[in-house]
Amino acid sequence: MTEERAPFGYVGKIARIDLTAGTVERIPTARYAPEHIGGRGVCNRIFWEEMRPGIGALDPENMLIYMTGPTTATGIPTGGRSVFTGISPNSFPEQYAWSGIGGSVGAALKFAGWDGFILQGRAPAHTYLLIDNDDIRFLDAAPLWGLLVHASRRRLEELHGRDIRSMVIGPAGENRMRNASITTNNDNVAAKAGFGAVFGAKNLKAVAIRGTGDVRPADVGKVFSLRARMGEPYMRPSPLVREATHGMDGNEIPVEGGWLRGQVACSHGCNQHCNRLMIDMKSAFGPERINQVEKCVGIFAYGFQEDCSWTPIQNFETERNHFLACKMLSREMPPVDADDPHFEALFAPVRGDRVDYWKPDFDKGSVMMDLCNEYGIDKWDVIVWYFTWLSMAKKEGLLDDLDFGMEPDVESEAFVKHFLDMITYRKGKYGPIFAEGMARAIRTLGKEKYGDAIYHGRYSQMTGERLDLPVSLETAWGHSYHWQGRGFEGTISKPGWIATSLALMTSTRDMQTVAHHHETYDNYLLFKDDPCHSTVLADSVIMNENKAETKDSVTCCDWQSPNLFWTGMEAEMFTAATGLPMSEAGLNEAAERAHLLFRAILIRDFGRDRDMEVAAIFPTMQYPDPLGQTVEWQEWNDLVDIYYARRGWDVKTGWPTRETWERYGLADVAEELAAIGKLPR
Repeated sequence: MTEERAPFGYVGKIARIDLTAGTVERIPTARYAPEHIGGRGVCNRIFWEEMRPGIGALDPENMLIYMTGPTTATGIPTGGRSVFTGISPNSFPEQYAWSGIGGSVGAALKFAGWDGFILQGRAPAHTYLLIDNDDIRFLDAAPLWGLLVHASRRRLEELHGRDIRSMVIGPAGENRMRNASITTNNDNVAAKAGFGAVFGAKNLKAVAIRGTGDVRPADVGKVFSLRARMGEPYMRPSPLVREATHGMDGNEIPVEGGWLRGQVACSHGCNQHCNRLMIDMKSAFGPERINQVEKCVGIFAYGFQEDCSWTPIQNFETERNHFLACKMLSREMPPVDADDPHFEALFAPVRGDRVDYWKPDFDKGSVMMDLCNEYGIDKWDVIVWYFTWLSMAKKEGLLDDLDFGMEPDVESEAFVKHFLDMITYRKGKYGPIFAEGMARAIRTLGKEKYGDAIYHGRYSQMTGERLDLPVSLETAWGHSYHWQGRGFEGTISKPGWIATSLALMTSTRDMQTVAHHHETYDNYLLFKDDPCHSTVLADSVIMNENKAETKDSVTCCDWQSPNLFWTGMEAEMFTAATGLPMSEAGLNEAAERAHLLFRAILIRDFGRDRDMEVAAIFPTMQYPDPLGQTVEWQEWNDLVDIYYARRGWDVKTGWPTRETWERYGLADVAEELAAIGKLPR
């Protein structure tokens, strides 16, 4: 592949953008693809080759790498997605991470003739980039700096035309808040890694893109076939409807006069409708009503007294009944097959915790979400960590010695505004502390008191028992609980939260926002009684991790992949886009290679090993799930042994063996690790 003769699905070049020097270099995509497929696979290879240990997330030397995949802009469902990677300011400690992003910017970049770009250095003054087809310019961001997210996007359209596509940061990113996100022109975000703060550290406000070329898939007929089959039966078009309440189950919230909502796709050419468009909401910035695009976590902004109810179908599926990982975005359940022999087990009611974080308030929730949207802050951390912590800590009397400038009250719209303004602009004594993210803030304040103190207001809806929980929902690597059976989305069964905890243990960020754990119900029956001694469960985690690498490389998303009963789907997507023959086994080999490169980066640059991983994840599992279950030290380490061995990693260190590196064409990586003493015998 060359720029002039790229296969279908690629456009042939990557831009190396040096913000310090104000220069652009063309890199042939063929240097990395199709061997590394695209997206995260290519990013991992670039980072391994070009970065070195000792770089901080907010240092100019930190590379922020953005890549599309071969399906991007081809019309294959969810193929508009793309990915950022770099050293994450939001991880604790700072480590290499990634953040997927939907919207139209990936397609626009490929229409402009670029498969991706690498941002390096720091601009000498506030800057934004204009990518206008083949021309990349460095422009003065003075007209944009300080603006909120939506105002920034409107200003770019005023300057460059309504056909411009963009990704921007808000004041949170400008002020290097570690939870800051990057937002596209259609309100999709790269959030979990805090890369908005990296934009701010690089003096970069926005990337504006105009692309007038085209991207042609190799097999248009196959694309139409994929569009007809992928996502069925649960992604039907959803017209605007008026609802009387918002929320779910016991968290139903009356809305005076009702409200309008619909569901929209996030990516170019996508036939999925997983984003919720919420119309006529209360603004945080004036009397005018606004529209918001939200996903699942937004529901908890409006009221969070009970954890949502789930059933094992979210994780463990049959061919007759397999749905999305999340059911909360639509009131209408997909069609179910009651003749399924596992039907009763799949749909048996399972309830989680009663936590009493805050009472229902539709307007306050709307304001909270609007502030996150406009400031450019990761909503997940705001809802599931900042405000749950404030709620629990106040009820336990821990905030009496902290002066926030007004009475802390998560039920108060005024306090929500005050607190988010304080941390976004780093105001007062505590603004700079909390702008560093909850993990760092808790340690600055004193972890024993402000992180580990027990909240006594959590009760199981299954047993009625009180289940003590720390006031901080911190799990591993500076992230909060998610599908780990405690405090938030806690109804998942023990085999499920063991699987998600194992995946988190070897990662650097919350895996479940992009890769909910999937497994067949038949396999679940094999490990449900003894999950910590099951090769089937370990293989299940490996399959899901590899599928996550695939999804972020091909690209697609968790709303369609993996399909446990159409396991070759992603390979068919790749071949339809590129015309290059690809088998399921071949794509899995590429995913293994991508995951090994990720592992190599963590080992070389951040000292990752078994001791670090087990110490990070094990403590959080000692607090009981809604059924009172925990995991023992020995059984957890037994599972880690099994997982490492199935991966081809040394069980003592967690480092892949030379044989494993060489099996996937990474002998050069093995040699470099051997030279620094990080290759096991």
